[in-house]
Amino acid sequence: MSGFVRVADVDDVRPGRTRAIAVDGQQVLLCHVGDSFCAIADVCTHDQGPLGEGRLRGTTIECPRHGARFDVRDGSVVALPAIRPLATYPVRVVDGGVEVALEVVR
Repeated sequence: MSGFVRVADVDDVRPGRTRAIAVDGQQVLLCHVGDSFCAIADVCTHDQGPLGEGRLRGTTIECPRHGARFDVRDGSVVALPAIRPLATYPVRVVDGGVEVALEVVR
């Protein structure tokens, strides 16, 4: 896949919330952080748990299974037991819609 795909309207995901979405068959977690959106792989790198079932606190998402935490802005590990960062994807807002591209940033 190349290019961006519209996945939500800006108003669909309130600040401080997430939405699990499928983009071209891939599970992605859209996170509304402050005034911007981030997109990460919706799978914990520790045990493949669904991060969309976890809690977003500020810029950090916590896996509900074992408590691994990641920074949603860049996918970096914030707390063990995970040691590998998450894949992150480019996001843009166009005409009130949130668009994600599956080219991995990290």
